[in-house]
Amino acid sequence: MDEKLKPISEKVYAGERLSFEDGLAILQSDDVYTLGELANHVRHKIHGKTTYYNVNRHLNYTNICALSCKFCAFYRKKGQDGSYEYSIEQATKEAVEAAEAGATEIHIVGGLHPYLPFEYYTDMLTSIRKAAPQLHIKAFTAVEIVHFARISKRPKDLAAVLNDLKNAGLGSLPGGGAEIFDDRVHDKAFKGKIRSDMWFKVHQTAHELGLMSNATMLYGHIESLEDRVQHFIQLRDAQDEAIEKGFGGRFQTIIPLPFIPDKSELEHLPGPSGLDNLKMLAASRLMLDNFPHIKSFWIMQTLPLSEIALNFGVDDMDGTVVWYDITKVGGSDTHQEVTTADLRKSIIDAGYRPVERDTLYRPIIRNGKDWQLAPTTEPALQP
Repeated sequence: MDEKLKPISEKVYAGERLSFEDGLAILQSDDVYTLGELANHVRHKIHGKTTYYNVNRHLNYTNICALSCKFCAFYRKKGQDGSYEYSIEQATKEAVEAAEAGATEIHIVGGLHPYLPFEYYTDMLTSIRKAAPQLHIKAFTAVEIVHFARISKRPKDLAAVLNDLKNAGLGSLPGGGAEIFDDRVHDKAFKGKIRSDMWFKVHQTAHELGLMSNATMLYGHIESLEDRVQHFIQLRDAQDEAIEKGFGGRFQTIIPLPFIPDKSELEHLPGPSGLDNLKMLAASRLMLDNFPHIKSFWIMQTLPLSEIALNFGVDDMDGTVVWYDITKVGGSDTHQEVTTADLRKSIIDAGYRPVERDTLYRPIIRNGKDWQLAPTTEPALQP
């Protein structure tokens, strides 16, 4: 064992919270086997061998964006080759197709379209909820929510904007747009995008309104290891506050996202290695002691590495996805899909027990395309 990990190991087995210095030692260590063992100890203490997956579909309603983030190969400008925007009818049609295929969740995010009115988004939610009432709508990053507040001329009233979206059918928030909570990195790689204070304000407001949300971290670009650890600490502090204040919503999971350099302004960077990915997933489980779940997003981690990650603290494999236009690992196209059989096989092959969940981590009973919530007590919210 790496000597620097010994005191950390003692803390982990004693159930003690890790410090900033501990987090940095974890990310600096090359003893990936011990890190996996420690993260897996925490994972088994919370979830045993249970590993979650869901049947979902992603909908990227537009790639037209007012921003020009250097790490992003997704955005286009209005009229630029490859730009697109969905009509409400197109978005609803995709949601209905997802529901008819057995999906429990539609995950909706897009660019900051400079011309669409706020009513476009509420009408989209209302239309989807009416056409596919059983489908949970997880939609709009904190960056999009702030954009909606601006275009609806309520820049200081996030609660009103979120309430309008919630009343229209919004079920929960994804975790995108967090990137790295550091102003230096922010100004260099994604200047113009909201900073960490606004990202947290959106999620805190959502939690106060009873909406569950999620968190991400985009790593492996121009950030430092210290930046990554500080990102964990800020998320942990925000979750502490939600718990202490008794908010109806909380962070459910973190999804560490490796930077994919292909065709972005930062494509000269190598991106993180597979070992770095495993270390980040393990560090997530060890540092975020008040987050119930750690997710490996197989679209960006790959399915084989996500299977390995189940022994590095991960308890959630995400879902079937079907369509994802934001990153394309290895130059693959936007049709990126695995079946439930693929997900279950990966989980079983890793030695774990697959459990299909809904967006709120409630177990599902499925009969083909039909599904219902399993008779259980409470969703797996508390760690």
